[in-house]
Amino acid sequence: MSKIKLGIIGYGNMGSGHVKNILKGKCPEVELAAVADIDPARLEACKQAIADFNAEHPDAKVGEPLLFESAEKMMDAKVVDAVLVAVPHYDHPSLVIAALERGIHALSEKPAGVYTLQVREMMACADRHPDLVFGMMFNQRTNPVFRKMREIIQSGELGQIKRTSWIITNWYRPQFYYDSGAWRATWSGEGGGVLLNQCPHNLDLWQWICGMPKRIQAHLHYGKWHDIEVEDDVTAYAEYENGATGTFITTTGDAPGTNRFEVVCDGGTLLCEDGKKLTLKKLSVPESEFSKTTTKAFSAPSVEVITPELEGENSQHVGVLNAFAAAILRGEPLIADGREGINGLMISNAMHLSSFENRMVELPFDEQRYYELLMERVKTSRRKVNVSSVVSDTEGSYNS
Repeated sequence: MSKIKLGIIGYGNMGSGHVKNILKGKCPEVELAAVADIDPARLEACKQAIADFNAEHPDAKVGEPLLFESAEKMMDAKVVDAVLVAVPHYDHPSLVIAALERGIHALSEKPAGVYTLQVREMMACADRHPDLVFGMMFNQRTNPVFRKMREIIQSGELGQIKRTSWIITNWYRPQFYYDSGAWRATWSGEGGGVLLNQCPHNLDLWQWICGMPKRIQAHLHYGKWHDIEVEDDVTAYAEYENGATGTFITTTGDAPGTNRFEVVCDGGTLLCEDGKKLTLKKLSVPESEFSKTTTKAFSAPSVEVITPELEGENSQHVGVLNAFAAAILRGEPLIADGREGINGLMISNAMHLSSFENRMVELPFDEQRYYELLMERVKTSRRKVNVSSVVSDTEGSYNS
């Protein structure tokens, strides 16, 4: 086959964004074969979006995908080769499992799930079906800045990591955002707040570039800046196997906010600003060597400031979806294997567990204990009433 027949599960902000990319021809090896959503209004919105596209682009007219009122009906209809799961977080693992067990390739939006136990079930299912492609929508891994950071760190040219610091507070959201869906920012609907909704990409990149921490202590504030029951302000401290330390600070309450990611190594420092600008401050002599050999009390190694040369395009969601299609059609590598989704989630869960029990958490942690504490909160979770769901009211909701 020259194209994969894709079914999109969930026509919300993310699902509708993927449909737009496919309609615009950005994914030449992907045919939009079907869309499933439990909300009839969203299916009607999808139908209208395709009709509008065809009216505006008669020379590039596309066929209408089949519409289904449930993911299971779509998958059982045998009209798709692969699915893209773009629904609320709790359902990511179950729908991926349902697809894989039917012999259908699966690509999941972030996060991999809400808690690691359900993600391990998804991973085990993927392992039982090694002939199927299972990917995760970690689109920030296509950013040349983050790819270069990982390349430099993994090359060893800067020596061991000493300290990491990510201040990622430009995830501002007004109260209207949280009021746009009954499930948003609730323990029962979303399973968490800024860590599970906005920050999965950052947590994934943090571990992808710097490695997994060994212990975490986090201070989470629940509904500090908004009328919500989950966290909207986080300050976390991490320790690594080699003695390095790290901090991670995030919120949806700061405007305009900051995005500053710094990795201090023995041989220099990498600084990423706003996910766009990368600076390398390279020491003439590794700090550990200089400290032991200098005879001047107030001296420091000389520094060369370098702007690393970046390679490739920042293809984002389109790049991940195209790589997914290429993996199915020709066995080419994914941007992110679906099994890697557990790493950032493990950090997120550890931060929540640290907050729940007010203590330092060792990784790996007691995953059953975390699940039980989460379910206690789910039992008393309150869903909003009289809300109006919004489908891609702004491009920012999809592209940020």
